[in-house]
Amino acid sequence: MSRLRIVHRTGFRYERPATASYNEARMHPHTREGQFVIDTALEISAAAGRSTYSDYWGTTVSTFEVLTPHEELSVRATSVVDTRPHQVPAGAMGWAELAGRVPFSITLTECLEQTTATAPDAEMLDLAARVRGEGGDVGATARAICEAVGAAMDYRPGVTGVHSTAQESWRARSGVCQDIAHVSLGVLRAAGIPARYVSGYLHPDREAPVGAPVVGESHAWIEWFAGAWRGYDPTNLTDIGDLHVYVGHGRDYSDVPPLRGVYAGSSGSEMFVSVEVTRLS
Repeated sequence: MSRLRIVHRTGFRYERPATASYNEARMHPHTREGQFVIDTALEISAAAGRSTYSDYWGTTVSTFEVLTPHEELSVRATSVVDTRPHQVPAGAMGWAELAGRVPFSITLTECLEQTTATAPDAEMLDLAARVRGEGGDVGATARAICEAVGAAMDYRPGVTGVHSTAQESWRARSGVCQDIAHVSLGVLRAAGIPARYVSGYLHPDREAPVGAPVVGESHAWIEWFAGAWRGYDPTNLTDIGDLHVYVGHGRDYSDVPPLRGVYAGSSGSEMFVSVEVTRLS
């Protein structure tokens, strides 16, 4: 088990002062299987009215508006979370059992539908058919798909953008964790496996001394359903462990961006992001 402190700073700098901005942040971890949130807080640089709610997918959302001119909007989320490796559900789910459950679950049905970000191309469809044709149960097939996608793609920042699709990333065989998660989702869903996008954080260095802050990252991985939801990190080809911190999930990145908003009074903006993670125990 690990105790982690995450400090996530992000925001926007405007070319000219914005006269108003309306924003929402999804930066609060919450207690669930594998993690317990000890404390979480959100600080906003500009004076802002705010409220908090849980969205359709259960993610904690902080909404806030700034109605005075401002050249920069800065948001800092600080959380302390106890984490442990996730327990692997016992037993294997067969395809007939999954097919019998999907029609009676809105969640499973929604997590089988492709989005613009995850829609597969012909090669991705072929990969789904090939791996499913190897005859494994649902969970074994899902893991094999994620391992195949993760092994085939290089982690390479700058090749893709926030709006890149799975098809574009797969053609390039490269991207960041968001892209690798989207490709994995597209192939999983094409194989008939309900799957969802997870947004969170990752401590990148297990050997870092206790108390030493390290440069961390916002991170993305996936969960598939095979009798229970099971997480896997295709970017790092690993199960979800005590260095992963869950924030929320959805159909793809657009359901769980850490920060987004609209503004008036300026012709452009630049986003900035930094994440610092400290292992406390």
